[in-house]
Amino acid sequence: MDPETRTLLLETLRRFVRDTLVPLEAQVDEQDEVPEAIVAQMRELGLFGLSIPEEYGGLGLSMSDEVAVAEEMGQTSPAFRSVFGTNVGIGSQGILMDGTTEQKSRWLPRIASGEVISSFCLTEPDVGSDAGAVQTRAVRDGDSYILTGTKRFITNAPRAGVLTVMARTGTPEDRAAGVSAFIVDARSPGISLGRPDRKMGQRGTKTCDAIFDHVRVPAENLIGGKEGQGFPTAMKVLDRGRLHIAALSCGIAARLIREAVAYAAERRQFGKPIAEHQLIQAMLADSRTEWLAARSMVRDTAARYDAGEAIATDAACCKLFATEMVGRVADRTVQIFGGAGYIADYGIERFYRDVRLLRLYEGTSQIQQLIIARDMIRAAGSQ
Repeated sequence: MDPETRTLLLETLRRFVRDTLVPLEAQVDEQDEVPEAIVAQMRELGLFGLSIPEEYGGLGLSMSDEVAVAEEMGQTSPAFRSVFGTNVGIGSQGILMDGTTEQKSRWLPRIASGEVISSFCLTEPDVGSDAGAVQTRAVRDGDSYILTGTKRFITNAPRAGVLTVMARTGTPEDRAAGVSAFIVDARSPGISLGRPDRKMGQRGTKTCDAIFDHVRVPAENLIGGKEGQGFPTAMKVLDRGRLHIAALSCGIAARLIREAVAYAAERRQFGKPIAEHQLIQAMLADSRTEWLAARSMVRDTAARYDAGEAIATDAACCKLFATEMVGRVADRTVQIFGGAGYIADYGIERFYRDVRLLRLYEGTSQIQQLIIARDMIRAAGSQ
C-alpha cells in the first residue's frame, strides 16, 4: 500500500475507533454483543478483507500494513476486532495460501466483503495444544467426505457462513500427516452448535462448540485437493496470525499506558499527583519500555515476512513476548488506578480480563516457548 493510502486508512480507522467503538465498550461488555450497525460499518470500511488480495475483493494489505491496523484496533475492546478477525486471519488464509483456484474464486470474495463470516475449526474437547492429535474424522464416500466430530472454542461459529475444518483422513498413528483441511458450508445438514461460551473476558466475542454429525462435504472442498496437507496449512496460517495477535497486544498496551499516565497525573495522594511518586513512575517506565520492545519486534518481523524471509520462530517470539507484556501492563495499570482499577466504571478491569486470553489462543505461551527452543536446537544441529 502506498504511504498516502496507508495514512488515510489508518486515520480513518483511528477516528472510527475513537468516535464510534470506544463509547460502546461498556455496552458490548454488558450485553455480550457487538451491534449489527457496527458490523455493517466494518464491512463498509473493508475490514473483513484486509489481508485478502485485491483480485478477490480485499484490500491486499502487506503484513506490515496489517500489523499497523491491528495496533489501531487494539486501542479499543478486542471484541470489536474479533468480528472480522477470523475473516482476516485463520478463517481465510488457509484458503488463500493452499486452496485451489476454484476454492479461492468461490469463497474469498464473499469473505472479503463480509457477506460471510469465516471460522477456523481446529481445537477439540481433547485436542488443544497437541494439534496433531485431531480426532474429528473425514471418511471418503464417493465424491464426498463424511465429517464426524466436535470442535471447541470456535471463534465466530455462531455467526459463521463458512468453516475451515481440520479433520483426520489418515490413521491416528499418522499424527499430523493424517490431518486434512476442508472448506465446509456452515449451513450443511448435520452441523449443530453448542451453547455460546460464557467467558472471563472478551465479551461480545462469540465462541461455542461446532458439532459435525455425519456432515457430507464435497471432495472438491478439500483444501488444495490433497489429503494430509491440513497440518502444514494450519501452521502457515498461525505464523501470520501470531504476528497479528502480537500487534493487537501492542495496541492494547498503548491504550492502557495512555490511561495510566493520564490517571497518575490527575490522582493526588500525599499532597501531590501520584505521577510524582517514584514507585508509580517505575511502573509507567517499565510498561513503556516493554511496549516499545514488543512493538519493535513485531514491526521488524512483519517487514521480514513481507520480504519473503522464514519468520516462524520469530513470529512465535513476538507472540510470546507481546502477549505476556500486555498482561503485565494491564496488571500495572490496575495497580496504578488502585481501587478504581478494580471498579468496572473505569474500564481498566475489563481490559485486565480481556488480555488474559491473548496468552492462550493462536498457541499458548508455553507452546511458543517449545517452538522457539526446538527451532533453535534444530538450527544448531544443522550447522
